[in-house]
Amino acid sequence: MNVQLLAHTPEPEKVIATAAKLCYSNSDISNLQDSLTEDKVVKFIDTLMSLGHESPVEHVSFTFGIEGISRACSHQLVRHRIASYSQQSQRYVNMNNFNYITPPSIEKYENVHLMYNDVMTYLADHYEAIQSVLANNFMEEFMASGMNEKDARSAAEKKANEDARMILPNACETKIIVTMNIRSLFNFFKHRCCNRAQWEIRAVAMEMWNLCMDVAPNIFKYAGPDCVTKNKCSEGKMSCGTKAIMNYDVKGTTNV
Repeated sequence: MNVQLLAHTPEPEKVIATAAKLCYSNSDISNLQDSLTEDKVVKFIDTLMSLGHESPVEHVSFTFGIEGISRACSHQLVRHRIASYSQQSQRYVNMNNFNYITPPSIEKYENVHLMYNDVMTYLADHYEAIQSVLANNFMEEFMASGMNEKDARSAAEKKANEDARMILPNACETKIIVTMNIRSLFNFFKHRCCNRAQWEIRAVAMEMWNLCMDVAPNIFKYAGPDCVTKNKCSEGKMSCGTKAIMNYDVKGTTNV
């Protein structure tokens, strides 16, 4: 798994403080910004979060590049609707010899791991065979209809990919770029840093939170599941019974 912070709004905490302060001031925006020292920014953010006023944080966004996760994980990720996503296409990208993610629980047991790898090899072999046969058949059909060889080959490959992908597993590795504003990130971290979250997306969420902390620690120290931010679990009877741990240090490491 590889999670990178590709871009973010410059001076994110100052932008948030400016937006929040503007709501209660008749000063010009430039004067508001000039008057915001680092100490005042931190104080204003603390006040803002204590009051639960979240709309100003929507002015700041973060863009992440995420590689080496499964389709099962990305399907959970895109359920967070207020965000922008660009994902590697299994229609335009041929998935011959695809990489796949193996859960730790499967790696733990040798006999299960062997069965798992056998299934992945079987699917990879049959994907390649099905895709190849379909591509040849489609190309013949397209050329018979009058399409030139170059265009026919390109169209046939794409059409073969989009049909052969039906046998690809949830474990199939994918890549995705994600952009969220801070309010959406707070919601994401609330649900996905929780101990009850699926192991893979929790690992992604913790990496994203860690990267956000590097840039804006005074705002993201308030992020996390309810057991961390409110000292109360919101899962009711489905609670894990253990408080989540979100440790951050200057080396940029997170202890999950």
